[in-house]
Amino acid sequence: MSDETVNSGEVGPEKDEARHAMKMAKKKTAREKIMATKTDEKGLIIVHTGKGKGKSTAGFGMIFRHIAHGMPCAVVQFIKGAMQTGERELIEKHFGDICRFYTLGEGFTWETQDRARDVAAAEKAWEKAKELIRDERNSMVLLDEINIALRYDYIDIAEVVQFLKEEKPHMTHVVLTGRNAKEGLIEIADLVTEMELVKHPFRSGIKAQKGVEF
Repeated sequence: MSDETVNSGEVGPEKDEARHAMKMAKKKTAREKIMATKTDEKGLIIVHTGKGKGKSTAGFGMIFRHIAHGMPCAVVQFIKGAMQTGERELIEKHFGDICRFYTLGEGFTWETQDRARDVAAAEKAWEKAKELIRDERNSMVLLDEINIALRYDYIDIAEVVQFLKEEKPHMTHVVLTGRNAKEGLIEIADLVTEMELVKHPFRSGIKAQKGVEF
């Protein structure tokens, strides 16, 4: 093997490291310039929608961040009824002083088979949601599966949009989850994430499991 080949093998990785360091330094500088322009703070309207799993999970992730930071927050569940969930048990048992939790749904609509009952439950949940959002002590309010209630017109989307635009306190975050988010809600939202379904175990005959779905 020639000295030229040996030297080439030794210098190559060093050049790669130097090139990578320069590239990352440029990215860091550019990133810092961008971040320097981001100085505003506001309460966000956040929508998690789509056919994929993870909408409520993502919402509760932010609720637990608030709890960890000692920031008061609240949850209103629009669809889930008597079914007990891990997040509900944990919050009510250990963090009820900082996170108020209301499960006001009657279950999924195909279970109740009673539209009037579903509408009444959704309207009750929306009244509680407005109360909690107006309370400026709450830094975040999660409206879990409200999009389902809106999809079936149990609640008037125009009223929800108007309330969020006109009455939501400036620094309060509101998270709205559920598939098929209405266009009017998407238009006023600051952050919209659509969960895309690629694979789901339910299609393979696997039922919902504790610790994964609830």
